[in-house]
Amino acid sequence: MPTPRKPRNLKLLAGTARPDRDKPGEADLPVIDQVPEAPEWLPNGHAVREFEKLAAFLHANKILTEASVVPLAHLAAIHGKLVQGYAAGITPSGHLLSQYRALCGDFGLTPANAHKVRANGDAGRRNPFARNGKR
Repeated sequence: MPTPRKPRNLKLLAGTARPDRDKPGEADLPVIDQVPEAPEWLPNGHAVREFEKLAAFLHANKILTEASVVPLAHLAAIHGKLVQGYAAGITPSGHLLSQYRALCGDFGLTPANAHKVRANGDAGRRNPFARNGKR
């Protein structure tokens, strides 16, 4: 099974976007303006806190779009269920852990996937290779 292509907005964030590789008709989802509130259907307080923490982080790095709010909520819900299980002394299933790791990877939240999504918070940093218009 072929690996799915990275969305254009993530390529722009990572600095790897190339016009010759843009696919026509690819969705260009706008970044949301403010941090969304946690959905009411989240199962527990652990999930709500995780949603609020990750939503603030992803929004600050201009990664969170309107379309990614629900997958983020699912990630938080799984996190809440995992924490609740650990607190009760229940070992989570491999399937649940796999779902959690996959969603974390989609948002670039694991060490193995952090390089795929670059934070946009360093945009104001000075480029050490820039000559400031001097030759």
